[in-house]
Amino acid sequence: MDIATLSGIVVFFGFVVASVYLGEGMAGFKPFLNVEAFLVVMGGTLCALLVNFPLSSVIGTGKVLKKVMASKGEDTSKLVSTFVSLSQKAKKEGFLALEADAKSIDNDFLKRAVQLVIDGADHEFIRNMLETELDFIRERHKAGREIFNALGTYAPAFGIIGTVLGMILMLSSIDDVAQVPRRMALALAAAFYGLGSGYWLFLPMAGKLKHRSEEELFVKEIIIRGVLLLQSGATPSVVEANLKAYLEPEKRKSVKKEGAAA
Repeated sequence: MDIATLSGIVVFFGFVVASVYLGEGMAGFKPFLNVEAFLVVMGGTLCALLVNFPLSSVIGTGKVLKKVMASKGEDTSKLVSTFVSLSQKAKKEGFLALEADAKSIDNDFLKRAVQLVIDGADHEFIRNMLETELDFIRERHKAGREIFNALGTYAPAFGIIGTVLGMILMLSSIDDVAQVPRRMALALAAAFYGLGSGYWLFLPMAGKLKHRSEEELFVKEIIIRGVLLLQSGATPSVVEANLKAYLEPEKRKSVKKEGAAA
């Protein structure tokens, strides 16, 4: 679970609850408990999503949401150390000796890449295969971000639609002028739901997905570079020097420590 994402959601919700309670007490929550406004905003947003995207993409939104909440990322310094270790073994025993190492690798992209080297694929074939897969991953990530960007656009719009709908119903049926403030507060609840969910949840989640995508693609670029160096027969020192160029200074030090421990 990503602590930053969870904290942002929970803390802001706490701020809203605290501000309402401190201002009006428990009675202050009553205007927000508007089922009609909630249905217009969330139901309308979902329907707009179904109009804009294929059903399969909408159903897959849950999988995309898991990426937002997940915190586990690839340790790039450990990745560099893995390539150094593989190149050392390949230099001593040949590529076929890497078969057991490939099976023990958890990263599927890295496992497939090393297997291509073991199978004797040439430099250009490996590059084309891996870069083609990278392009497809980039497109899949883009599709997931577009869904949450769309949610962040539709929700505020339907919040305004719900408010306008509430105002129309209020003005067309009200008999007692004293009821206007209460009815108006209920109508504005739709705007609160729409704007709140759009700018508090959906658009920030789209931003987090972009960050996650950039992280994953960066790791895969390191893997492509490392595999091509491995296939070319580069020495462990050359592999280490090339791949450490991708890392931050602090992570470069951890590569040295892991190498010394090995």
